[in-house]
Order: sequence, then C-alpha cells, then structure tokens
Amino acid sequence: MRTTWNGNISFGLVNIPVGLAPATKPAARQSDVSFRMLHRECGTPIKQKRYCPVHERDVESDELVRGWEVAKGQYVMVEDADLEAIEQHDTSRSIEIGSFVQLPEVDPVYFDRTYYLVPAGAEAARRPYVLLHEAMQKADVAALGRFVLAGKEKLCLIRPMGDALALETLFVHDDVKDHAEIDEAVAGSEVKGPELELAKQIIASLAAPFDPEALKSEYRERMRELLEAKLEGHEIAMPEEEAPTPVVDLMEALRASVAAASEKKPAAAKKKAAPRKRAAASK
Repeated sequence: MRTTWNGNISFGLVNIPVGLAPATKPAARQSDVSFRMLHRECGTPIKQKRYCPVHERDVESDELVRGWEVAKGQYVMVEDADLEAIEQHDTSRSIEIGSFVQLPEVDPVYFDRTYYLVPAGAEAARRPYVLLHEAMQKADVAALGRFVLAGKEKLCLIRPMGDALALETLFVHDDVKDHAEIDEAVAGSEVKGPELELAKQIIASLAAPFDPEALKSEYRERMRELLEAKLEGHEIAMPEEEAPTPVVDLMEALRASVAAASEKKPAAAKKKAAPRKRAAASK
C-alpha cells in the first residue's frame, strides 16, 4: 500500500515504525466526475485571470501575497516565510500518543479524514504494531495524539480496524458547532407511549447488518448515465415533479409505515432464499 507520510508511533518508550496511507480516494468528498467551465458559444475552457482593479492589469503569481482582513478594506500581509516560521517549528516524524480513551466517548463529528497506519516491512518492526493493536482492541480503547503533516500540526485518534490500525485526523473543539440550541428546542416535546411503540416497530422491521457495499451513490450513477447519454447524442428527459406529500396525523403515518415495512419484509426474505434454492438444485 502506497504511503504519503512515514514516521513512527511513540507509545511510551516504544517506537513503532508506520506509514500513512489515505483510506479514501482523492475524489471521495466530491462527485467522481469533474467539470471544467466552458464558453457556451465555442466550447473552449475558460481561463481565470488574477486582476488588480487599482493598477488595471493582470497580476502574475510572483506578485501575490496572502492578506488577513482586520477591518473593511484593511489587510495585514502575511509572507510565505512568516507561515514557514510557525509551520516548521516541529519537524519530527512521530505520532505522539497522549492518552487512551473509550472509543464510544469520541463523537464522530470530530473525525476529519481517515488514514490506514501501514506497518514497516521488516518482521521485527511489525511485532510492536501488532502488540499495540491487540492491547487496544482487548481494552476497547482508542489513542489520542498529535503529529505534523505537511508542516501543520494535526490532532488524531488511532483505533483498531479489523487487523489494522486506522488514524483519524480530528477537528479541534473550536471548529465543531454546539448543538445546545437544538437540545433546547426539543426539550419541551413529549412523546406518547403508543407513538414510541410504533416507531420501535418500524426500526425493528428495517433492522439489517451493516453492508459497506450497499453504500452507493445514486447521484453518481445518474451522472454517469447522463454523460453517456449526452455522449451518444440522446435527449435528456426532465423528471416529473412529485406531488407534495399531504400532511397526516402522526399516529396515522406511523401505522402506515409499519404496514408498508411488513409488506416489504416477505419480499426481501424471498430474495435471500432464492440463491439457497438454486444451490440446492445444483447439488
């Protein structure tokens, strides 16, 4: 597995050599299709220019500098050297574990990006990797730490993932919005017993084991179909607008949902049973 960063995990006095490999593809946060902006008249890609309205001319890249706006129209200039002075204060290649926490205590809202921690190639160097993995797995804990990636400090969480260790870069606390406003808004709402029982029935009828392969984007599939159709010169039909759903009583909606779920369940069971019948016939 190709790694983009190599260093070690500092675990007490033990150093575990590892590499970082992104767990998701580069376009994972976007559509798998990228677009260029074209001039509709001739189909030519548009070029973006950097223009200074004061000097009324285009500006070259070597004339640019970052600016922090302190007041309307007033900026403090920040040079690349200024950033390098604070970014490269720590050039270590070590992921420093500061503490171990119960994984359920860490809300996923703090997770930024996932990496795989790849063990070193030498057999002797893999043993401490396996040791840390098994110790964390048996204790059901995750490790909180920090390291430097591309000159920037990153907070991270290391957790067992199968037989591997995964590293999640974390948002700092100030970057996560508080949900107290929502808590306050729903605090006065009361749920009736019968409503709760029906809601639990719906949940039970839709319960299923987690299947990663089921995580598919209908948008991406429709996008591919659209592009292939346009490539072949077909007209794209506009979807019909759905009629707005009428407002119904909550209990009525819950009962209808339970009934609909019970109708779908036998059909799903038949689909799962079909492969077993074919296998029995082949024998």
